[in-house]
Amino acid sequence: MAIFKLFLERIKLAVQKRTQAKWHQQKSYETWAAKGYDNTPEVSVIIQSHNKSVQVEHIVNKLRKRQSLEIIVVDDGSGLTHTRSLAKLLTGANEFLLHSNDLYENIMYDRTLRMANGKYIALLQDDDDFDSLEWIDEAVRLFRKYPLLAILGGKDGMQVTFEDGRVKNRPCAPSGEGGVTFVPVVNRAPMWIRKDLYEQKLHHVDFAFAPFQYDDYELCLRAWLNGLQVGWYQVGFKSLGAGGMRLWNGLFTRQQYEKNGKLLYDLYHAKAERIGQLVEEANSQKAFARSK
Repeated sequence: MAIFKLFLERIKLAVQKRTQAKWHQQKSYETWAAKGYDNTPEVSVIIQSHNKSVQVEHIVNKLRKRQSLEIIVVDDGSGLTHTRSLAKLLTGANEFLLHSNDLYENIMYDRTLRMANGKYIALLQDDDDFDSLEWIDEAVRLFRKYPLLAILGGKDGMQVTFEDGRVKNRPCAPSGEGGVTFVPVVNRAPMWIRKDLYEQKLHHVDFAFAPFQYDDYELCLRAWLNGLQVGWYQVGFKSLGAGGMRLWNGLFTRQQYEKNGKLLYDLYHAKAERIGQLVEEANSQKAFARSK
């Protein structure tokens, strides 16, 4: 049956080629240029989604208000109704839809980070909401101000401790003067990546943590040990309802929490003191520079 369908398609295409059929729209440079594709956007936003096309449409319509911005939506194993809705939504020249089959955050953020062309890349979830685009402008300002800032989080800045083979964390207090607070780790979302530093020093999201859980912490800790900085700023995001991870993966999440928590401990418990010193030094240098 498949061979027969291929045979019929071959005949149809041959006829179209010979007759330059009027019903087949011809391509031209002018139609391509009119789309307004930007190969060097300042910002890329990657949205990971599973069966949340209504929420993604809400987010995308807000993001479209900013110039020089690329949108990449990861449709990770959604039902066909949601996939069709996303395909209908993402029609701009700098809007892309990637379909994957329940590969989760670790793999798909890693793949799309390589694809994104923005100088600064924001990783979002399908339940994130915001009132304005000030969170984008502030992130760009902070990246420009701090040349070693490689990762910037807007959800939680966390203090990590390693005890008895387990990972423990508590929220860091904001520094009080606004702007950025340097912290050991941040978690998604939003989680910003400065792409040039990522490519030069970090290269990838650690696949050992696949399919999800604690890979964001690992990336932050690795950044500090590679001479980079991790910051946290307040963005005031709101929730559009439970994210896909909480909706569909309750038991799976608990299993990954245990497995990857042990892995993170094994990798970094002996280096935690050094990372803490680097964070303290970065905050001290920032405070000194502000006082001058």
